[in-house]
Amino acid sequence: MPSPFIVVPTYHELDNLPRFTERLWGAVPDARILLVDDASGDGAPGWVRSHPRYDRQLFILERPGKRGLGSAYVEGFAWVMKRHAVEPCSAIVQMDADLSHDPNSVPELIRLLDQGADLVIATRYRDGVRVTNWPLHRLMLSLGAAQYVKLITGMPFSDPTGGFKAFRPDRLASLDLAQIHSDGYAFQIEVTHLAWRLGWKIVEVPIVFEDRHAGISKMSGHIVREAIWRVPWMALRGRHPHVRSGADGKSAL
Repeated sequence: MPSPFIVVPTYHELDNLPRFTERLWGAVPDARILLVDDASGDGAPGWVRSHPRYDRQLFILERPGKRGLGSAYVEGFAWVMKRHAVEPCSAIVQMDADLSHDPNSVPELIRLLDQGADLVIATRYRDGVRVTNWPLHRLMLSLGAAQYVKLITGMPFSDPTGGFKAFRPDRLASLDLAQIHSDGYAFQIEVTHLAWRLGWKIVEVPIVFEDRHAGISKMSGHIVREAIWRVPWMALRGRHPHVRSGADGKSAL
């Protein structure tokens, strides 16, 4: 039976990786994990290669320098899709290694894909706020960003900036991810916006979000500013979503 692939960007996350992988395999024993590491310099590649599950359920894609979250996901998805063509996977999940995304929620995301969803978004803000250990200013920034995105784009989702998602592999393969240049919040928004404009079946599932266990936050002023200006750009571009073409020149959807 095909197993899911979990794509996880890492930058100074070595302190989290033993606990993260243990909890993820406890929740999804057959999961395959791809770490996309941006030259952290913390020994993560060596830890991966010495792991007993290396090259069976644990893989690493090393990149030369800190190149951003969005491009990490794009390269990670491309790596998984190339492998999927030879050794199919049942789902592609994106999540963080810092344990703010609970590995125990992964089975529910996959279950909803099995029930017909094309994209499942784990939401912090449906049926109340489900965030713990965040400072108030960070929570207000996140809530404000969600409302801003909904207002400008018209998307109905409660947490459009969230980074914990699961995709049907065939649907993800249909997106022309090479055309996505956003990073951080903006990357998460742009992928969801493309899927929504293409008419995918998108489902939200509430989760509890906890602040990171260890390591360094990737949030920066650049990421916030990029999201502010890219959201109106997405709304204007939305009439022409990017999809891959099939051999006959028609949409691959």
